[in-house]
Amino acid sequence: MATTYGDLTIDWLGYATLRITDGDRVVYIDPGRYGVLDSYDARDGDLVLVTHDDHYDPDGIERVAAEDAVVCVFDGIRSEEIERDSRPVSGLDYEIRRVGIGDTFEGAGIAVEAISAYNTPDGHVREDGTPYHPEGGGVGYRLDFDGTTVFYPGDSDVVPEYEGLSADVFLAPIDDAFTMSPDAIVDLAERIDAGLVVPVHYDTFEALEADAEAFAAEARGRGLTVEILSPEV
Repeated sequence: MATTYGDLTIDWLGYATLRITDGDRVVYIDPGRYGVLDSYDARDGDLVLVTHDDHYDPDGIERVAAEDAVVCVFDGIRSEEIERDSRPVSGLDYEIRRVGIGDTFEGAGIAVEAISAYNTPDGHVREDGTPYHPEGGGVGYRLDFDGTTVFYPGDSDVVPEYEGLSADVFLAPIDDAFTMSPDAIVDLAERIDAGLVVPVHYDTFEALEADAEAFAAEARGRGLTVEILSPEV
């Protein structure tokens, strides 16, 4: 099930995997992991974006990327440091761009900004106080489709780097295990003046269980527009 905003069609395919198209260009964010694309083989993506190591899945990338796709991967991802079998980024047979925090670039004619993604000391941390996602370990992305903007924060708490940010569509990770809390998401959605909020990154496995309907009710009670999608591949 997909939703629309202006000329954009937005699909959540499960976990962190998102497909966004304006009818001419197709973008995927964080394709794969945990079997969400096992029955998917579209290979229609013009631009593929990967936020951090836990969302890096070479097989998932190959299931979504067109032959001439531009694949943009956070520059901190090192396959040899990932605690699972994973092919190196350099082994992917596409135009590869390594993306740093704060980088701005264009892919498939879409303007993209990479924004720092991390857990804060008073946010989501382990029992010993270390963050699940340390500063410098990943990015989120803000995309500009000819004036219509989309923000996906990646795995992050609300961080100072969001100061001055705006976005028409907010793809909000609502799990509250490794990412910002529902209350923080609603506050941020108001702050960035989001015209549409789409909950993602939840219910893939037990640790990510979340009540999307309760989140939507809270957000709608604050005057926000929320669309709950059911992952379908």
